[in-house]
Amino acid sequence: MTKIRQDIEEKIQSYEENYEELPENIQKKLEWFQDQKLGVIFHWGLYSIPGIVESWQLSKEDEWARKNPWRDNLEDLRSDYWNLNEEFNPTLFNPDEWAELCRNAGFRYMLFTTKHHDGFNMYDTNESDYKVTAEDCPYSKNPKADILDELTKAFRKEGIHTGAYYSKPDWYSPYYWRPGDDPKGRYASYDPKEEPEVWAEFENFVTNQLVEISSQYGDIDILWLDGGWVGTKNNEFLNMKEIAKKIRKYQEDLLIVDRTIGGEFENYVTPERKIPEVAPKKVWESNIPLAKNWGYVPNDIYKPFSEILSSVVRIVAMGGNVILGVGPKPDGTLPEEALSIMTKLGKWLDTYGEGIFGTRSNDVWNVGNWYFTKKEYSIYAFYEKDHEEKIAHLDIADLELDKKISKVTDMKSRQGLNVSENIITIDVSDEIISGIKIEF
Repeated sequence: MTKIRQDIEEKIQSYEENYEELPENIQKKLEWFQDQKLGVIFHWGLYSIPGIVESWQLSKEDEWARKNPWRDNLEDLRSDYWNLNEEFNPTLFNPDEWAELCRNAGFRYMLFTTKHHDGFNMYDTNESDYKVTAEDCPYSKNPKADILDELTKAFRKEGIHTGAYYSKPDWYSPYYWRPGDDPKGRYASYDPKEEPEVWAEFENFVTNQLVEISSQYGDIDILWLDGGWVGTKNNEFLNMKEIAKKIRKYQEDLLIVDRTIGGEFENYVTPERKIPEVAPKKVWESNIPLAKNWGYVPNDIYKPFSEILSSVVRIVAMGGNVILGVGPKPDGTLPEEALSIMTKLGKWLDTYGEGIFGTRSNDVWNVGNWYFTKKEYSIYAFYEKDHEEKIAHLDIADLELDKKISKVTDMKSRQGLNVSENIITIDVSDEIISGIKIEF
């Protein structure tokens, strides 16, 4: 794969990794997670105001993010960016509307960026004054100022489970990028091995924030930790065993996703912007933005609905979950292009969702343009048509079945279909992807 962005941290060997023995409650939670299949992740923060590639332009080494620099030089860029907290005022933010739109789109769980690498907190932390609820942020006067609190409550009310994205690195923290230092890139501005007392302060800061998120915002199902270089490079190590112990006092079956790290605290793996060629051995979730970028960028290029739908069906047929990225606008609304895709996805799932939610990968999951999922005594077969096809044929022999078919149903018309000489014929003229249910 050609990398579009150099923030994509991949650790292919984690896809090959099997689980060590996990506690029974975490194993059960992973089964629950695999039933959900479809989630949404919101990347929202100060970076939505200039409409740049999240907070990556702040990192000196990440020149790829400054192909279209927000300011002419890095010094001015950093100075102006850090002051964006004095402009952040999303007065049109309506968490109940977001939640209703996401329920209608078919999303079963939601992840929200509590903090990106820039260190600006989208919740009411006690560990930093660089937050949406601080007096120097105009939105702090709004009754919905604790955005994490508002969203988690609104989404739970709609029956959607909630999780928190959290950046382990923090470029605003004086314990990560020390005042007066000139950080060369995305890493800590000092060597933690040489200055362990400073790193200890940073680890305490991270731990306290994760305890806040886990203890003050109701039922959090997923903690999605980003910034995989913290844990693998430059002596930047966190004691995840101790951190997990503290946060699971409040959320005992919390899924912890220490992305790209491997081991017992990467409870599931997260292929980014792609469908893996081979399904990972651990539980997995492909994360794919609806547009080119995760956060809001004016005039961004959105994927066609056909591509999104194809990705969802292929990923689920392979046995994975998919989380789709939406970048809210600085005024608090969701982009029209994203809403259009969500509306179409919800309509398709109203018809075919039975073959998506609660399913697992079939032993034969793909033959040509056919993709298969299974649930109890049924197999669901989805056909992705080429061009203007009107009719598709499924050869039952391709499924390598060891049991007798009792019934075949067109999932759209709800009409029964015949099996003639081992062939099922379906009308695919009206859908990008059509589906049938095969019962035993």
